[in-house]
Amino acid sequence: MDTNEKIKKPKLSLALIPLIAMGVLLGIGYGIYRIRPQILLIAAAFITGCLGFLMRFSWREMERGIVDSIHKAMPAILIMLSVGILIGSWISSGTIPMVIYYGLKLISPEYFLVTACFVCSITSLATGTSWGTIGTLGVAFMGIAMGLGIPSGPAAGAIVAGAYFGDKMSPFSDVTNLASVAAGSNLFDHIKHMFWSAIPAWLMGLLIYLFLGLGYKGEKVESTTMVLIMEIIRKNFRFHVLLLLPLVIVFYFAITKRPTIPGMLLSSLVAAALAIIFQNASLPDVASAMNSGYKASTGSKEVDLLLSRGGLMSMMETQLVAFTAFSFGGIMQRIGLLSTILERVMRFADKTWSIVLTTITSSIVTALITGSSYLSMIIPGELLSPIYREKGLAAKNLSRIIEESGAIIVPLIPWSMAGVYIAGTIGVPPFTYLPWAIMNYTAVLILLIFGFTKFTMAPRIREDETQVGS
Repeated sequence: MDTNEKIKKPKLSLALIPLIAMGVLLGIGYGIYRIRPQILLIAAAFITGCLGFLMRFSWREMERGIVDSIHKAMPAILIMLSVGILIGSWISSGTIPMVIYYGLKLISPEYFLVTACFVCSITSLATGTSWGTIGTLGVAFMGIAMGLGIPSGPAAGAIVAGAYFGDKMSPFSDVTNLASVAAGSNLFDHIKHMFWSAIPAWLMGLLIYLFLGLGYKGEKVESTTMVLIMEIIRKNFRFHVLLLLPLVIVFYFAITKRPTIPGMLLSSLVAAALAIIFQNASLPDVASAMNSGYKASTGSKEVDLLLSRGGLMSMMETQLVAFTAFSFGGIMQRIGLLSTILERVMRFADKTWSIVLTTITSSIVTALITGSSYLSMIIPGELLSPIYREKGLAAKNLSRIIEESGAIIVPLIPWSMAGVYIAGTIGVPPFTYLPWAIMNYTAVLILLIFGFTKFTMAPRIREDETQVGS
């Protein structure tokens, strides 16, 4: 098709059609009928492709847009696959179970709220799953709270805040990996950059929990579930100081800014050897855990739920969401619809504060519409990443904002999957624990302050920002 026949500069009304279509598809299809978002994103990409044909673009050109969009995300996608291997091997070796066990031993009923938040943070950091932590330790902590006479709102809020803090700061978390993929930043740079907003928000929550806790008095009570988890973990795994070696390797590679993937694979191999030595695991069992995930069979539903995870295959759901979202964005960008929208956005987002405010608003609105942690990061990330590049702002600024304004806000939304899951698991509705999940929303307020003051808004220093030290 002659390029002169193409619509060179589509109108805003035309450019908004795919976004409106996607909002309707996700809001109704995912929000009401719980249709998997991958199918809905493919439908949105199909609608965008039809517009491309009407604008006289060929399929080959739009396909090139899809390939280019996915190509940019490949380094981070490879890290996500490595994370799946790492989790499977770390559980097999006993590294993660040991961290959970000693985290539970820190519980002190006198400082219940602080302890609940702290232990859930450590567990979620070690496992990379907020849902797994809430579904196991969260249930146990709620049992203790009932025995101590602590109100359900503050108790649940401390649990949710701790679980999501550990989740977002964990290199094993799917949302943390996906945030860096969506923004085009390096995983460990992204995590380190979140320290500026996440740690103050977390500490502020702990301080409030400490003062609240001083007003609660009750007898020392032990949760049956908590004791059971500790006993079964201790019975099924042999602990040794060498089990910390896989942790040391990953942190060494991160601190010294060495390549991420080789460090993860080396840590996985060391963990596999430790699993054979200390847990008497067979080589096929360890290989299976690294590929399909560790399958716990301790005889306890709670412990099995907490530890049955990891493996290459566990990352496939997240990968598919990313591929379909980038396909949608790739077509949007190739046929010029994205540039039209960005031009309008740029009229407002021309200063650092307005860029930050636009990003936060986009993430929260997407979270409210879709109720999805993944989509609340992918859509704003794909839409706004060109603005950050043009303004010379590092991609890790964008990845930090979309995770803390999107994925971490989702559990506070009653109609989201996370909100429904938490309410069904610990029996406390989101509106009850929302005021007490202090870390979740305080981090957003801190990001707004950073946007207006430009504090910690890192400049872009290299072309390929998926490399360590960007």
